Amino acid sequence: MGLLEDMIASARSRIRALPAGDPSPRDSDVFADALRGRDRLSVIAEVKRSSPSRGALAPRADAVAQARRYVDAGAAAVSVLTEPTRFGGSLDDLETVANAVSAPVLMKDFVVDPEQVRAGALLGARAVLVLRRLLDASVTGEILDACRTYGVAALFECHHSDEVDDAIARGAPVIGVNNRDLDSLEIDLDRAPRLLERMPADRVAIAESGYLQPAQCAGLVGRCDAVLVGSALMTHDDPGAFIREVTSCT
Repeated sequence: MGLLEDMIASARSRIRALPAGDPSPRDSDVFADALRGRDRLSVIAEVKRSSPSRGALAPRADAVAQARRYVDAGAAAVSVLTEPTRFGGSLDDLETVANAVSAPVLMKDFVVDPEQVRAGALLGARAVLVLRRLLDASVTGEILDACRTYGVAALFECHHSDEVDDAIARGAPVIGVNNRDLDSLEIDLDRAPRLLERMPADRVAIAESGYLQPAQCAGLVGRCDAVLVGSALMTHDDPGAFIREVTSCT
């Protein structure tokens, strides 16, 4: 079984254990508004203890303390992994971080059911990852409908031009391009700049994965609104310095 199949199985196995309840009404534009603007890069700083590509990153990391370091350094948003088996995350991490920081929080998981959107919103997420490759057109529509219902932004993650075109056609306001090939786990840092050229100016464009040095982000200024950085921050002696250097790129 490959990584994606593993992650889909993990997600489905956790649906029955999701917390009950409906979230309070909220403004779904908060996440996008925090990132919007291509004259300078915003940073979505990620909390994850491990990854399939690199293994253990910071297995004992305190999610709240890490998120606070990010926000204090100027991160515009915080991404929290909630997938437990390969990323070391949890819904508890999501809830505690959302309650602890002022920046909007993205729930990063393999979302395959609208119930995950509801639970994420209930626990404080202002956005959820929607990985287009995992979903057929019908389920994609159901998840996007759930995002609208619960006032949560969908970060519509793409890897290929047809997925970007689909996201644009669906009116997705926040679209990310992942530099990582989910089959080989290899990184191509040219992918995001290339595919983001297709993006209308009124969408929030995000470059994701593989940025290990702030200098690698400099070429993204003017091409996208934000960059998502995870592993580099979790293993950096001073993640705040990394964030400040990225946000000062011109």
